[in-house]
Amino acid sequence: MVEVTVRDGEPLERALRRFKKKWERAGILREVRQKAYYVKPSERKRAERKKAARRMTRTSHY
Repeated sequence: MVEVTVRDGEPLERALRRFKKKWERAGILREVRQKAYYVKPSERKRAERKKAARRMTRTSHY
């Protein structure tokens, strides 16, 4: 759970910005999108292999 305490004299916008950064780093939105619908294990493995292959071709160019 992401939690931010508003400091004395701190504008609410700044605290909200800190909250958003923590929220993104925690990967909550990514997790929600993943769990939005069911993906069969075979499809998940296929997508991971495809992503790994793409990553390998990108790193071999340098």
